[in-house]
Amino acid sequence: MISDILPPWVASAERFGDVPEETLFPEERPLIARAVERRRREFVTGRHCARLALARIGVTPGPIPRGERGAPVWPAGTVGSITHCPGYRAAAVASAEVARAVGIDAETHEPLPEAVLSMIASPEEIAALEALGRADGADAEGTDAVGAGGAICWDRILFSAKESIYKVWFPLTGRWLDFSEAVVDIDPSGTFRARLLVADPAMGTHTLSGRWLVRDGHIATSVALPRP
Repeated sequence: MISDILPPWVASAERFGDVPEETLFPEERPLIARAVERRRREFVTGRHCARLALARIGVTPGPIPRGERGAPVWPAGTVGSITHCPGYRAAAVASAEVARAVGIDAETHEPLPEAVLSMIASPEEIAALEALGRADGADAEGTDAVGAGGAICWDRILFSAKESIYKVWFPLTGRWLDFSEAVVDIDPSGTFRARLLVADPAMGTHTLSGRWLVRDGHIATSVALPRP
C-alpha cells in the first residue's frame, strides 16, 4: 500500500501483522522495557519494516535508536519514517544523497473523534473538507478500495497528511510544528499540497506536496522531499 504513494527513489516495507520481539537488536530492547503490549508490538514490527526497507537501499541491518520526541535515529547517510495504526505497520527510507526527508503516516479509515477536527484544522480547511464531502467520493482516484457508495473520511485524511508533513519538518528543523501551522489542500485525485505558515531556513521551502490513498480500511499519506 505505502509503496503506491512513494516516488521510486524511496524504499519501503509494510506488514499487516506483527513479528516476534526477537527481531529487535539488544540495544533496542530497553526502549520498550516498560511499554504496554500494544506499543511493544508497534515498535518491534515498525523497526522490522525499517530494516527491510534499509536493506533495499543497501544498508546492513542494525539497531535503530530513538531520538528527540521519539523519532527514529536513522543510519548515517539515510532518512526515513515509520508509521503504525491498528492492523498496519510500515517504514519508508531513502539515501540522503537523493532525499532531504521522508514522512509517512497510516490511520484507520474512520472519522476523527468528535471535536478533534476543530483542533487540527483551520476554518479554511474545514470548509474545503465540507466541499469534498459534498462531492461524489466514489470518483476519487485515491479511494480505490473504499467501495461503491462508501463515505470518504476527509477529516482523517487531513489529519494523516499533517502527520506526514510533521515527519518531514521535524528532522530538518528540530522544532515542533503545530497543526495550525500548515494549511493543507486535498485533491480528490490522491494528492495534497501544504502551505507552511512558519519559516525555517532548514526547510528551504514554504510548500510541500504529498500523496494519499485509502485501501482495505486504512489511510496512508506520504511526503517525500527530494534533494535539489
